[in-house]
Amino acid sequence: MTRTSRLWRSLAVAGAASLVLAACGGDDDGGSDDESPGAGGDGGTATSDEPLTLGTLLPETGNLAFLGPPEFAGVDLAIKEINEAGGVLGHDVEVTHTDSSDASNSAVTQQSTETLLSAGVAAIIGAASSGVSFTVLDRIVQDETIMFSPANTSPDFTTYEDDGLYFRTAPSDVLQGQVLGDTILNDGHANVAIMNLDDAYGNGLAQYLTETLESGGGTVVDQIVYDPQASNYTSEVTQLAAAAPDAIALIGFEETVTIIPELVTQGVGPQEIPLYFVDGNISNWGDQLPAGLLEGNKGTQPGAEIGDEFRNRLLEVDPELVDFNYGPESYDAAMLLALASVQAGSVESRDIADNLVEVSRGGTKCTAFQECADLLADGEDIDYDGVSGPIEFTDAGDPETATIGVYQYDATNNTAPIDFVERTMSQ
Repeated sequence: MTRTSRLWRSLAVAGAASLVLAACGGDDDGGSDDESPGAGGDGGTATSDEPLTLGTLLPETGNLAFLGPPEFAGVDLAIKEINEAGGVLGHDVEVTHTDSSDASNSAVTQQSTETLLSAGVAAIIGAASSGVSFTVLDRIVQDETIMFSPANTSPDFTTYEDDGLYFRTAPSDVLQGQVLGDTILNDGHANVAIMNLDDAYGNGLAQYLTETLESGGGTVVDQIVYDPQASNYTSEVTQLAAAAPDAIALIGFEETVTIIPELVTQGVGPQEIPLYFVDGNISNWGDQLPAGLLEGNKGTQPGAEIGDEFRNRLLEVDPELVDFNYGPESYDAAMLLALASVQAGSVESRDIADNLVEVSRGGTKCTAFQECADLLADGEDIDYDGVSGPIEFTDAGDPETATIGVYQYDATNNTAPIDFVERTMSQ
């Protein structure tokens, strides 16, 4: 299916979601006809008849809604900087935002997906939830469109039949499970209870956490799998308390704020038994929980330390941000898509997909769009290193090396980093 035919279909859904646009520069003469952009070509100065259009499928509602704002901000910041640097192939990049919701609202997810596919986007950035992505990945691949998640961590994506159209800047939970398990063991805890939500993310991370704990001499005294849509978690916490763990790993999403008070009620709260969080729930809970309740407890979050400078850039896009989880990964996803488009000299999904691995590894290091685009214009191969880490895609579209941050809660129920651990898939 050509991009032109997709754009004809987009007339039916024009105006369905927001477009981020800036002043457009450059000509529109289709100069790529006489060029061979890409490695050794002139991808930095070629033009296209049409703009690069991206879509987002990220959570505005549902149990991961707290991750939506930093992810949307990361995409919008990247596109703002790309367009300020002259855009892609003679045009400003355009983006359409939609709501992914969560796995319990598949109708919303599917409707948003169809909106983006009908609009003819070259790539969909999302979803945040692995479970949500699995519900629409086949449909997106069938349309020969890229799906690029900033937050999917299920190991199952590595071997999924995606026709080379699925990529992610978040690392597999194989790596987070290792770092979380090592953190728990290094803190002196040997008998651990795992409480995880019942989906691809929760079950996968629990599996790799269990493997790390057991290989390090620890014991998983019980694993309680729960329904994230349940109205209460009394029976699950009762089962957990009966296991008498010396530490608890809670793998979940927004329902965490309901589970923790039940832990307290049954005498196994985070001030009695250490509680360990993961990327899906290591939110800055602040005054949503009693002051000091989480103080001293820890958790893990994939991603390198981003520093105040990048946080401030995100805050310029969305001044109300409280969490920054997966904002860097979302930013890098948009940057990589734009750079792959420049290298390909094309805004077509397949052409961009064929260049994503190459712009992420093996060439001259660069960290900003203008810098990378200038190198491509000079015919150089590039290796984009992002704010979320070095990325460096494997052939499966996974980051080969990842940085996992270890965070600790303070008396305000907010987190601060205490360590960053780099791991590769070969370790």
